[in-house]
Formats: sequence, structure tokens, C-alpha cells
Amino acid sequence: MVNMPASHSLGSALGVMRPKWGWCVALGIGLIVCGVIALLSLVVATVVSVIWVGAMMIVAGVFEIVHGFQMTGWGRSILWVAIGGLYIIGGFFAVLNPLLASVVLTLILSIALIVAGIVRIVLGLQIKGGGHSWWIVLSGVLTLLFGFIVLAHWPLSSLYALGIILGVDLIQAGAGWLNLGFFLRRSAPAPA
Repeated sequence: MVNMPASHSLGSALGVMRPKWGWCVALGIGLIVCGVIALLSLVVATVVSVIWVGAMMIVAGVFEIVHGFQMTGWGRSILWVAIGGLYIIGGFFAVLNPLLASVVLTLILSIALIVAGIVRIVLGLQIKGGGHSWWIVLSGVLTLLFGFIVLAHWPLSSLYALGIILGVDLIQAGAGWLNLGFFLRRSAPAPA
């Protein structure tokens, strides 16, 4: 394999993407619209996100079981199959009862946000030099605050927290695709 300079491979990737700038813009608009719809119907968005997580768990469980049957050694094989079975059971639980599953997922999410916020604050305070460590601390404080807000309103927050996250994520992804599409449009060579 020939190593090409990063700028050359980036330029060729942009060259391939440039004619598709309109599709990038359309995808961006579509994602933003979906994000706004999700934010306007938080409970439905929460249910959809939990069902999506459940479906992914079922797929992952099937792959784990298949991998387990391909393992050599009986002990390892049983562990992989058991893990896959747990994934499938959890996935079916999430798909069949998404509102109850959202209660569990929201609790896990709030704890994870609190831990992530604390870790970011500690890392930001430990960075020496450079004036940007306060951004990391601020990010940690906001993450910690969001985690505490979700936890303080739990289990009621399980009806809307995942929907808010899904809606905001879709809007951010849409904005990214819009930005890429307009960048590709601006960087297109002028017609001769």
C-alpha cells in the first residue's frame, strides 16, 4: 500500500464528495427536521431511541452467540453465548417495554453523565499551560449539572431525557452535514 500525503487523500475525498454537495445539504435538512420533530414529541422520541437501542442489543447478542460457537474451548464458548443471550434478553425487554426500559437507561445515563463530568473537571484542572483548560472544566461542569438534573427528576425524567438527547443529536448531525454540503459547494472549481 502506498502512503499518500494526508492533503492528497483529503483532496481526492473532497473531489469525490464535491458533486454530491446537494445530497449532503438534503441530509442535513432532513436530520434537522427529524431533530425538531423529536424535540416536539419527547416521549415518542424517547420510545424510539429505546427501541433502537434494544434492536441494536439484539443484533449484538446474535453476533456474540455466533462468535461464541466459533470459539475453541468450552469455557470461553459458554461465556460468549451467555453474554449474547443476555444482550438478546435485554434487547427484547427494551423493545417490548420501552417506557420501563427508559427508566433504567435514564438512571444509567444520569450516573454516567455525573461521572463523566467529574472526570472532565479533574482533567481540566490538571492540565498545565495553555489557556484552554477552562473549556474542559466548563464542559465538565455542564455535563455534571445535566447529570444531576436528570437524576434529580428521575424517574419522571425517563420520559423526556433520552428524547432530548436524540433531538439535539439529530440537529447537531444535521448542522454538520449542512456545513459540509455548503463547504463542498463553495470549494467547487469555477466552471470553465
